[in-house]
Amino acid sequence: MLREKIQAETVTAMKAKDKERTAALRLIGAKIKDRDIELRTSDKKPEDNELVTDVLMKMAKQRRESIEMYEGGGRQELADKEKAELAVIEEFLPKQMSEDETRAAIAAIKGEIGAEGMKDMGRLMGELKSRHGASLDMSKASGLVKEALS
Repeated sequence: MLREKIQAETVTAMKAKDKERTAALRLIGAKIKDRDIELRTSDKKPEDNELVTDVLMKMAKQRRESIEMYEGGGRQELADKEKAELAVIEEFLPKQMSEDETRAAIAAIKGEIGAEGMKDMGRLMGELKSRHGASLDMSKASGLVKEALS
């Protein structure tokens, strides 16, 4: 499972005295633990790998936004730190679909559910997320769905 793999990698990084990697892995572990605490009172608990993947995807998105802001503000040293953390996070994420693969998935789902126009965008996005959520950047997919429906 993903959670155990992250914990094992943390121990390996600590033994190797790789401070940056250890810090990034500990940050991932802390975010997962925070999510576990949030879900203690929840009725519906997601499957463990799904939960970890969701946390990782949110962390990756935050890092990408931070990198963009830091580079725009001329803070390259902070952008480099975020890039290093992003590289560690992406090691544990499933391989992301290419733009062509995303377009093909959108076309297939569009045909299956009979989506015609923008009124069907919610249904199409929901189905796309349920099938390919972990391997898609949903913000990029949203633009491609709009394009396919217009």
